[in-house]
Order: sequence, then structure tokens, then C-alpha cells
Amino acid sequence: MRGKILIIDDEEYQREIIKAIFLSEGYSFEVAENGEQAMNLYLQFSPEVILCDLKLPDMDGIELMESILKSGGEHTEFIIITGHGTIESAVEAIKKGAMDYITKPLERNRLIILVQRAIERTRLIKENIQLKKHLKGIYSIDGLIGSHPSFQNVFKLVKTIAPLDVTVLITGETGTGKGLVARAIHSLSGRRDNKFQVINCAAIPDTLMESELFGYVKGAFTGAYEDKIGLIELSDGGTLFLDEIGELSPQLQAKLLRFIEEKKIRKIGGKDEKIVNVRLIAATNKNLEEEVKKGNFRSDLYYRLNGFTIHIPPLRERMSDAIHLAKHFIEKYSTIYNKKCDIKKETIGLLLRYDWPGNVRQLESVIERAVIVSEDGWIKPQDIFLPVREYHGEVLFDIPPQGISLEELEKKLLIRAMEKSGWVTARAAKLLGLTYRTMEYRLKKFGIKKENTPKGELSSPKS
Repeated sequence: MRGKILIIDDEEYQREIIKAIFLSEGYSFEVAENGEQAMNLYLQFSPEVILCDLKLPDMDGIELMESILKSGGEHTEFIIITGHGTIESAVEAIKKGAMDYITKPLERNRLIILVQRAIERTRLIKENIQLKKHLKGIYSIDGLIGSHPSFQNVFKLVKTIAPLDVTVLITGETGTGKGLVARAIHSLSGRRDNKFQVINCAAIPDTLMESELFGYVKGAFTGAYEDKIGLIELSDGGTLFLDEIGELSPQLQAKLLRFIEEKKIRKIGGKDEKIVNVRLIAATNKNLEEEVKKGNFRSDLYYRLNGFTIHIPPLRERMSDAIHLAKHFIEKYSTIYNKKCDIKKETIGLLLRYDWPGNVRQLESVIERAVIVSEDGWIKPQDIFLPVREYHGEVLFDIPPQGISLEELEKKLLIRAMEKSGWVTARAAKLLGLTYRTMEYRLKKFGIKKENTPKGELSSPKS
């Protein structure tokens, strides 16, 4: 299940349109046609995001939102749908707790992007709450977990830079927790009570990215039926986290640089400029210095972003933290799946012998699967799915006398997984215990494509 949505609209035709969109995307949802029905469904269904029309027959959509927030729904994200209200009413909704708004007629792609972002945000907040409950003390700061000296340095830098209103660049491999570091900086800053907005520069097409960041005015292009407020303006007084900033197009890099230097934005199709007070935090898994040399990233933007850098070490360089993380994820998914699980000592040894190319995100995925398949309350070595693992002393892939290249082995494993899954990336990612995004990144890293890849041969697996 991709997520739980509560759809509230008094127009049956509109409800059917939204239902069709999210049914095809694999979401779970309930629908309500008025505020009273919505309140009852909220208490029964516990949605992660609520899509609510601004105008309802028995109450205002903003009133309904405030009622739900007061009744314990502060960790549910609201997206307001309006075809009647003005931009001012949408802005009022955001000030009172809505994450964003969308106008009728609904744009399918924008609606899906907004809901995906809302669900990611809801889950991250809930995860942080769990972390705070169970991992207080020297091993955690606002969701960050680690006792290794290299990660303690990250804690120190976060505490140092959080109160200072400067731009921060977070670097590190995919899956290391750059988003958690950004959120920790925001929560420890003077902006903590204002919005923390997130945009993944790799997940949104260039054609949509500019409008997402800067907004547009009515009539700026076909489909621009009303003014739209961009994420930079929505973040006024708060923090905007630009994840995977290395993926921005040169045109958007230039516009972002201008905003950093002048603190002014101009909507697409607009004439007026507006001063916006936003703290920018950027993250990348790329070496931006190398990207500058290749001509892929503007040097002036890089130097603006690089004023204060925090590097997140990969999990393989702080393996002692893998134990704390694994136990946290076991507790998290034991609660989710209503199971009581603990981990065998030999299983911990197995985890410590693996180098975790997908980092913390891969470890979480592996532990979630292990909790699901575990029996008798114990996570055993055979419950751990890894591309290369030791099990009861037997190495599944031999190392030849002349040695082996880890990069070459990883490439062959990726090819083998893609072949076995019929070149469906999502299935291959599941086989390797990786997220879809991590799998895409690694396929791109090695230039693996079906049309130019020979049959992958992995040397002598002992299955």
C-alpha cells in the first residue's frame, strides 16, 4: 500500500475523478461528501493525507481542518482543493496548517506529486517521533542515530550551524540520511515553528520544477487558470530543503543563484518581484566540484552553496552504528506489523560483515523484510536478504586467488537482478533489498541498459 488518503468533496463527479487517479496509483482511500462524515472517517481510517474541498455543505474546509488538527491530527497533512476561493483563502489555509493547495480543474501530475510529498512528510514526522521516544541521549538528535566518532562530528556540526541563518550544503551517498540532517538543522533553528518544505530536484521534471519553486501567475501558460504560489514563497520565514540539487538544469541553477543573492522571486509570467525570507539547505550525492569541472554545475552557485558543508559518512565507515540502527528499525517495524522481534547474535554478525552500498535506507529495507518473514520472535540469518552474504559459515560467492573488484561484482549483481526481473527496475530493486531510487542511481552509475548489456555472468554462485 502506497499510502492512505481521505478525499472530501461534496461533488460526486469530482470525487470519482480523484478516486480514479489514486486507484490507478495503488493508494488506499476513503471518501466523504461533508464535514461530519469526514470527521467520522478520519477517526476510523487514520489517513496520512487529507484532500479537502474548501467549500463543503455543512462547514468550511478550513474549519474542518482546524477541528481535525485539534482532535489529534497534527501529523496528518492537508491539501486544500479550491475552485471557488481566492488565492488569499488558500494562503490562509496554509497559514493555519495546510501543506499546500490545488485548484480546479485538477492537474493529475501535480496532484500526485503533492500527495506523494505529503505522505513522505507524514511518515518522516512519525518516524522522528518514534526515534525521540525510544532513542534519547547521546545516540540521537532529532531523528539522527549514531555513536561512531565520524557521526558524532555530524551532530556537532548540526548543533553549531543550526542557530546561524546561513545556507548549508549536505553531501553524502544515497541513503545516508541527508534529509534527516536537514530537518534536524531546521528543528534546532530559530525557524523551527515555521514551514519546513522539501523538494526533490531529481523527482520532478524540468518543465514542472520552475513553477514548483517560483510559482506562476494566471495566464502565464496553457493550464495556468489561477495564480500559484511556489515553494520558495510558501517557505517564507521557514526552511526550504532542496534534495539532489545536482540534478537542477542550468537554467534553474541561474534562477536559484539570483534568488540566493537577492532574496527576491518573480513568478513565471509575472512582472513584480517579492522579497522572501527563506533559509536554503541543499543536498547532493554528487561531487559538485567535479560537476563544475565538467560544466554540469555552475561554479558561482556551487561557491554560494558551499559556504558550510556537512558530509554524511556512508554506513560502511561507521559500522558500529549499524547495530543501533538495526535495533531501532526492528522496534519500528515490530510495532507496525504487530510482532515482537529480537535479533540473534549471529544475525548481527552477518549485518556487520556487509558493506551496505545502499546505506541506512538499505539497512531499513532489509530489516523491514526480516521482521515480516521472521518466526518465533527472532530474526535469524536466513531472514536477512542481501545480494552477497555469509550464511552458517558458507560464503555464497567465492573470492578467487587473484582477488575481485567490488565495483565489478556490484555491476554484475545489478545486471543479474535486472535480467532475473525481466528488466523491471522496481522488481530488481526488491531482489537486492534496495529502494527504487537507489537502484536507478546505481544503474545510471554503471551505465547499465538492456540494449547495450551482454548477459551478466556472476562467477560461481554456490546456491
